[in-house]
Amino acid sequence: MIRIRGLDHVVLRTAKPRRLISFYRDVLGCPVERETSAETGLVQLRAGASLIDIVSVDGRLGRAGGRAPGREGRNLDHFCVRLDDFDEPAIREHLERHHVVAGQTQRRYGAEGDGPSIYIEDPDGNVVELKGPPDEGSGTA
Repeated sequence: MIRIRGLDHVVLRTAKPRRLISFYRDVLGCPVERETSAETGLVQLRAGASLIDIVSVDGRLGRAGGRAPGREGRNLDHFCVRLDDFDEPAIREHLERHHVVAGQTQRRYGAEGDGPSIYIEDPDGNVVELKGPPDEGSGTA
């Protein structure tokens, strides 16, 4: 059984990252929390208990998502739900029973810090990240 605690983060792909960052930072008041290298192309803004991630389509992460946003490209890379706990064998067994293919478990940064996560896809091909609790001493938790 999977129990969702809340939304951890949303990842938006863009051809104009500075414009989008400015909108969320200056208009909506979301401060920049973390910025990775230009090669990766990721900026994370704090939105209350959650994060809004802005990914440049020119960066490594953005290129992995396909074409730039528009009529033939998508701008939502994935969304992440924070799980109450992360019992990996139980999660994988549950997903398998429902014929859902799960990616590798990796440590990724989220709204509460670094912790385990698994990527899956919903029936429409939307990528969903299942994120566990933060590692001890990581992030804001």
